[in-house]
Amino acid sequence: MEAVIPISLPLSLRVSGSALKIIAVLSMIADHCAYFLLGQSDALYEPLRCLGRIAFPVFAFLVAEGFAHSRNRMRYFLTLLGVGIISELPWYLLNGYDGTHNVMFTLALGVVALAMFDRLCEHGPLSFISVSLIAVAAWWFGTDYDWRGVAMIVLFYILRFNTINPWLERRHICFPSQALLQIIFTFPLMAHYGIAGAVLASAVIFLYDGSRGFIRGKTAKYAFYAVYPAHLLLISVCI
Repeated sequence: MEAVIPISLPLSLRVSGSALKIIAVLSMIADHCAYFLLGQSDALYEPLRCLGRIAFPVFAFLVAEGFAHSRNRMRYFLTLLGVGIISELPWYLLNGYDGTHNVMFTLALGVVALAMFDRLCEHGPLSFISVSLIAVAAWWFGTDYDWRGVAMIVLFYILRFNTINPWLERRHICFPSQALLQIIFTFPLMAHYGIAGAVLASAVIFLYDGSRGFIRGKTAKYAFYAVYPAHLLLISVCI
């Protein structure tokens, strides 16, 4: 079975997982600053919101990659859930009691969906029903990006070549080719939140080179997670 259609990129254009995290965080902060601190008539509002649409698809992609490489998936889930719980207070301060919940719960539910898929993938209909129920739960509980967020994470994971063909050696994978397949199937979900943002997010994901990058160790990892509740809290103070 042929693994991929070779697609190569100059080394200078490729980005690591750590670089994707930085891009996603900056995009998220730009989006939230525009949404909460600027008026819609402000000249920077639309450009910043457009850049902000990069964030979630990249986070969804990173969750799929993180789940695939995690040595302790339960801890990975509990970390996302814990950050979600901590982030609920600043989320409430910004949004009030509107029935919605922050995006970390969507990412945590995405991990649950991936675990169910892995466990039940040999039972096609049961696997599909289980993942669908988790997506419905995201919609029911009003998590940010709701069912589309869960679906995006699952598609990114399913369309990894190591998921489709687990015996394929990692060194034989051409990541831009893999990302192209993932982008094709997730683009309609991304485009729901804006075509321009979906194109930008797709371009960023396409450049992923499969490496972990420079964010290593527990301190750096948890500092990355802490950015989410911290920036929400800071914005709430500035309003």
